[in-house]
Amino acid sequence: VQLVESGGGLVQAGGSLRLSCAASGRIFGLYNMGWFRQAPGKEREIVAGITWNSGSTSYADSAKGRFTISRDNAKNTVYLQMNSLKPEDTAVYYCAIGHQAFKAQIDVPDFGFWGQGTLVTVSS
Repeated sequence: VQLVESGGGLVQAGGSLRLSCAASGRIFGLYNMGWFRQAPGKEREIVAGITWNSGSTSYADSAKGRFTISRDNAKNTVYLQMNSLKPEDTAVYYCAIGHQAFKAQIDVPDFGFWGQGTLVTVSS
């Protein structure tokens, strides 16, 4: 499986970015997808997740109300719309794909493969 993120960059606080992650090598539509991030000196954390059929989404408290995860199974792509960005959102953002097909719940241990990441820098 290959995951390729894009859409990162430098943005001022309060601005928006839309990240994309294109998947190949697996039947994308069968698996949950997630967005993670890792800031310098910190551990990787999950930001948002979405089930294989878009039936359920979940967000970290820091992302609720500002970020929206979505997917287009026809395009093998998952998105993360980020609004009202803050300097503390600065991190490398990774998309990840789950192991178990048709999984009804979003569980961090299910995500076992990540892309190479895209850097998001939010200036104050």
